[in-house]
Amino acid sequence: MTTGLATEFSHVRPQDTVWEDQGLRDFFLYRDLGIAKATGGKVLAQLVKANMPPEEGTGWHRHEANFHIVLMLKGWARFMYGDKETLVAAGDCVHQAPGIVHYLFDYSEDMEYLEIVSPADFKSIDAEGPCAVPAVTPWKSEVT
Repeated sequence: MTTGLATEFSHVRPQDTVWEDQGLRDFFLYRDLGIAKATGGKVLAQLVKANMPPEEGTGWHRHEANFHIVLMLKGWARFMYGDKETLVAAGDCVHQAPGIVHYLFDYSEDMEYLEIVSPADFKSIDAEGPCAVPAVTPWKSEVT
């Protein structure tokens, strides 16, 4: 089936890429999975992991994206999606609806997730939050 989209085959192994601190947040590390290049910028797929303990988190923001999912691979993270606190634990998948105002405010030391976003050059825009954000917890491997 031909879709008219210019894409390439891509196969990235762990030894092909390194964790970098050149992503959206300085308290996370990012590993590019080669999908943005393979799709001509249509889709970004990257691994994201904790690099240091949470202090203030991401702040309230929204993304200009058509599609955005987070699949938690290890550990956990606590988000505010609008006025709803959401614990995302290993194995959970979250579809962040386009434009939803959210705040990642707490995460475990071993947190690692797969992020898939379209387009690859999506924008993150600061936003006013609808409510207060709970306090962060000291780093530990599980939420009690």
